[in-house]
Parts: sequence; structure tokens; C-alpha cells
Amino acid sequence: MSFRISGLAPEKFIPLYNLPDEELKKRRAKRVTVRGPGYPERIEMRDAQPGEVLLLINYEHQPADTPYRASHAVYVREGATTAYSAVNTLPEVMVKRLLSLRAFNHDHMLVDADVIAGADAIPVIERMLSDENVAYIQAHYAKPGCFAAHISRK
Repeated sequence: MSFRISGLAPEKFIPLYNLPDEELKKRRAKRVTVRGPGYPERIEMRDAQPGEVLLLINYEHQPADTPYRASHAVYVREGATTAYSAVNTLPEVMVKRLLSLRAFNHDHMLVDADVIAGADAIPVIERMLSDENVAYIQAHYAKPGCFAAHISRK
């Protein structure tokens, strides 16, 4: 089963780039300078490097009007303009983390879920997407619980 992993669309975040910190705060966002490991960026789908500037933003990753509507904090690199997109492969940022995979149907209701090491996730993704009731998968970084990426059939 072919699948695509997509980073977040930068267009949603570009208006926040270069805003003063006071304006970011009004938008539930904060500018962060990377000091070490542990900053998974969601547009380019990579670990941010020390010295890079990120925006920590509350992102509504499940906007459907269902009981599963949800948002959580995510990092985006200030200045990122090109979203990651790949077929049948996971970016290294996901491979090296524990993932929670949540499969949703066309009504945006949860129909399957699993927690798996990122390095072992591809067969689980393929299994979930082989179910005709599954419309898409949302991957989360299991330990902090934050949204990682959207996974769809290719």
C-alpha cells in the first residue's frame, strides 16, 4: 500500500515569521532558539539544529467537528517555505522516535491506533491503510503526545 507523509503547509505559519514576541504571544506562539537535541520541526520534517530559530505554536491538527477535534504544540522553523513530502518512506525525525499512529475514517472518527518504534512503523502504516475504512493516519510523537505528520494513501 503506497502512502505519502506530508509536513505542515508553511502558508499557515508565514504570517507569524518575524512578528515581535508580544504579537506571537497573542497568537499562542513563542520563538525558541534551539540549544540541543529534541526539537522535531514539522514543515521540513527534520530535527532542528542548534542555533536555529523555531516557533512553538499551538496547531489544530484535527480540525473536524467531532469528539476527536484536537490541537497541540508543534515546532516550525521560522523562515521555512517548503513542506516535506515523501512516498513510502519515513523521515529520519520520525524513524528515531516512538510513534503513536491513529487511523481515522472519512467521518474523522478513530478506527484504529497503535504505538510503534518509528523504525518499525512502515508495516503498521501499510496495514492501517489497507483497511478501506481508513481515510488517513495521524502520526504523533508518543512521549510528548504532539502531532508529527499526516499520512495518506498515495
